Amino acid sequence: MQIPSRILPPALWFARIALSAGFLSAVADRFGLWGAPGAGGVVWGNWENFAAYSASLNTFLPNFVQGPLAVTATTAEILLGIGLLIPRLTVHVALLSCLLLLAFGLAMIISLGIKAPLDYSVFSSASAALLLAMVAGNEKDTTP
Repeated sequence: MQIPSRILPPALWFARIALSAGFLSAVADRFGLWGAPGAGGVVWGNWENFAAYSASLNTFLPNFVQGPLAVTATTAEILLGIGLLIPRLTVHVALLSCLLLLAFGLAMIISLGIKAPLDYSVFSSASAALLLAMVAGNEKDTTP
């Protein structure tokens, strides 16, 4: 079955928005924008809880990098979340998103086992980011 080419631009936007929302929602959670710690649907609820979780995923790294790593990951997620919404940046930002997600997945495997990144769809998101980069890189920019 051949999918009509008119479907491609909205599909690319859907992928951009979904990946962006995933990054920005996670950032919002760690700053308490989804609610306080313990509230329904809230994973961290504040920076301290996120930093502790981040450190628990990266126990194989020295303690002195834990704080800067949490800040770096958050900064990357903000920049990638915004960058995914800018069409001319799609290829590069989507590739960087894939790499960041693969790094998250690898850290989760090392610290928690294979089930954790599978449960959080980390590799599904990474593959979506890679596919977005590949398709957007082979298409004329037909998005606004």
